[in-house]
Amino acid sequence: MTKKPVIAIDGFSSTGKSSISKIIAKRLGLIHMDTGALYRGITYFALQNCTDENKKLDIHKLISNLPNINLEFQNIDGELQLFLNGKNINKEIRFPQVSDNVSQVAKEADIRNFLLKTQREITEKGGVIMDGRDIGTVVLPNADYKFFMTASQDERARRRFLELEAAGEKTDVETVKQNLITRDKIDSEREISPLKQADDAILIDNTHINKEETIELILSYIKKF
Repeated sequence: MTKKPVIAIDGFSSTGKSSISKIIAKRLGLIHMDTGALYRGITYFALQNCTDENKKLDIHKLISNLPNINLEFQNIDGELQLFLNGKNINKEIRFPQVSDNVSQVAKEADIRNFLLKTQREITEKGGVIMDGRDIGTVVLPNADYKFFMTASQDERARRRFLELEAAGEKTDVETVKQNLITRDKIDSEREISPLKQADDAILIDNTHINKEETIELILSYIKKF
């Protein structure tokens, strides 16, 4: 039996990277790993344990606490859910406060190095699809397939707003768009592992196509195994 492929999917937030990767994983019989969830898990830990008197993140305190963080994915009813020190935090990592702070956490070299080992170990046996911002460029430069997802800022803001609205969060499209612009800027301009398309990645722009069409487009590039 041939080894199942390792697939890297990078791209901007609210392009559907994670949900699309999950569906592709299910269709191809692969494990899906949402690396963004790992960074969100660390951010959630930081917000609970590493803030100053003004409730601002204390990055130095967080870095000194990295040895106390154990993040792992567990299979719950066929879906990998994130656990922090034994507690399921799959819902909590999607809270707006986590979204607002995750880019600040993710730009720290010590934190990226801490998570790099975890991510690579999971992919050694093959059969993994991993999504994030630097998978094809840094985490898995030798992935069998690499894709980079993008969409217009307006379309991404619309999608994110609808997600938040469905989750009962009170916000407006303009606020969501500004948050996206800020995150894009931080993620693209950071010195350590910036968000960028790998030279050998296939560009997938889904501004004008829906989720199912995006999935079919990606699958069209992957050889049967």
